[in-house]
Amino acid sequence: MKKVGKILIACLLASLCICTPLAAQQSQEQMAAYYYDQGEYAQAAQLYESLYKRTTNKYYYQRLYTTYLKLGEYRDAVRLVEKRQKQQPKELALYVDEGNVYLIQKQQKKADKCFDKAIEAITSNLAPVPDLAMAFSNIGRHDYAAKTYLTARSKTRNEHLYFNELVGVYQAMGDYTAMTNEYFDLLDKQPGMMPSIQISMQKTLQEAPDDRLAEGVKQALVERVREHPNNRSYLEMMIWFALQQKDFRFALTQARAVDARFPDQGGEQLMRVAQIAFTNEDYDVAAESYRLLQQKGQESTHYFDARVGELEVDFARINHNYSIDSKQFAQLMQKYETTIAELGKNERTIPLMRHYAHLKAYYGNDAQAAASMLDDVLELPRLKANVRDEVKLELGDLLLFAGSVWDASLLYMQVDKANKNDLLGAQAKFKNAKLSYYNHDFAWAASQLKVLRASTSKLIANDAMELSLLISDNMEDDSTYGTLELFADADLLLYRNQLDEAWEGFDMVSRGTLSHPLFDEVLMRKAQIRMKQARYAEADSLLQRVVDFYPTDITADDALILQAELNEDHLNNPAKALECYEKLLLDYPTSLYADRARKRYNALKTR
Repeated sequence: MKKVGKILIACLLASLCICTPLAAQQSQEQMAAYYYDQGEYAQAAQLYESLYKRTTNKYYYQRLYTTYLKLGEYRDAVRLVEKRQKQQPKELALYVDEGNVYLIQKQQKKADKCFDKAIEAITSNLAPVPDLAMAFSNIGRHDYAAKTYLTARSKTRNEHLYFNELVGVYQAMGDYTAMTNEYFDLLDKQPGMMPSIQISMQKTLQEAPDDRLAEGVKQALVERVREHPNNRSYLEMMIWFALQQKDFRFALTQARAVDARFPDQGGEQLMRVAQIAFTNEDYDVAAESYRLLQQKGQESTHYFDARVGELEVDFARINHNYSIDSKQFAQLMQKYETTIAELGKNERTIPLMRHYAHLKAYYGNDAQAAASMLDDVLELPRLKANVRDEVKLELGDLLLFAGSVWDASLLYMQVDKANKNDLLGAQAKFKNAKLSYYNHDFAWAASQLKVLRASTSKLIANDAMELSLLISDNMEDDSTYGTLELFADADLLLYRNQLDEAWEGFDMVSRGTLSHPLFDEVLMRKAQIRMKQARYAEADSLLQRVVDFYPTDITADDALILQAELNEDHLNNPAKALECYEKLLLDYPTSLYADRARKRYNALKTR
């Protein structure tokens, strides 16, 4: 076969002689590339030798060099490199090519000698530096790539030259100490570069294969802060890093240190920690941060926002914990009233007024006081249209809760009409459809939900889908709608916080027949009742029955996310919580709760 190949090449070369020089070169190059791609390196080498003699094209050189290495023709490879070095003395990467030949032959000393020559040849002319560093990296000698950049710095006396490149090389080497020092040396000299440094560090932290980089960064920061306790940049970087790692308690400790040493900042870092901790549901750190800000007094920059923020934390805790005892509730209401009286009813306290109304109605069973507070919001001057419509929706919910069904429906229709093509309109339409479901007008509710299933809001579309299936499945199986009517009545009682009556209503659904498509929904509603009553073990048992007996129904992923959070937050069973999160991610990857489950799974896994 080799003889046949050589004959073919000879014939090709002979035929090329009668072509134009350019056409001959192009055809020869195509044939060489073909043999190279097929792994027939002997044939490719002959053609590339011919092409390289005709021109010192760098591409032909690289191809010929590679074919020699593939064929084990190491002497030819060295001669090729040496010849090109005489022709192109400024191509410092040629030293790497020569050293690589020795490296392949395990002649380490000869290889390093070539590599050292390349480093010694670097001057203040930076043109060959990127190619040289890349050549070192391509053969896995990241240590020499780093030397390349550092030598270029020395020659040009520019101590931050090739910053990003060096960070990348150190990362590839796994030398996280050197990489971290690069970041902090630059920060030390140029504090204004902090945002750029943080962006770069965030990227490298995300790409790190394990926790060694994060540990290295933390250790380096601790040492720098210890050495330079009055360097604000290092302290702020420490806070930033702690927030990236979601170590909010450590971030708060550092924010307090910044606040103590630099009081002129006015609590800026404390506010930052409070807001990010709150967003990530670390309510203890968020609340403590807000309280520290309030201690600065009413004249401080963040006093107002800290007062509002602390109550927002309290509100979130209740929604997260499902229940609150009467004594705690009374204390919280007093806290709301005192704060609203101090800060006034205005645009900035609207969140407090809305939360107060929600708590008064759904936890304090005082719909009249709640409605009065929402009316006060609606009477505020220059109230934004979207806020007005949001409050109208809340007032409609409150009226439905209190039993004023038609007044609630009227408010929903007003908001729907004013927001035909946006999220608020879709929310209003869904609430009106659900009201019709409560009112046993199932056909009309189903027609509205059919429209909402195509909503651009994933959450509304999902809610509409669940209620639509609940109605349609049971309209088909129960021509009298009797069971569905019982279920809707119990559902309304649950919405109105009449928990014992709701439980009895769902029991009636279960007792009515031996089996029914609503049974998984009944278990879900009963679990919600037990959660509201702080009977968490019973709720967990009910949710487990949904997962075990109805794994293919639409309620399965709802049950899993509730069960996971129940075990994590209330039953002190992180192993069970992890199991539930994992099952949701594996068995229901398209679930609306997948992202939420993944975040909580990862956070729980790293504790």
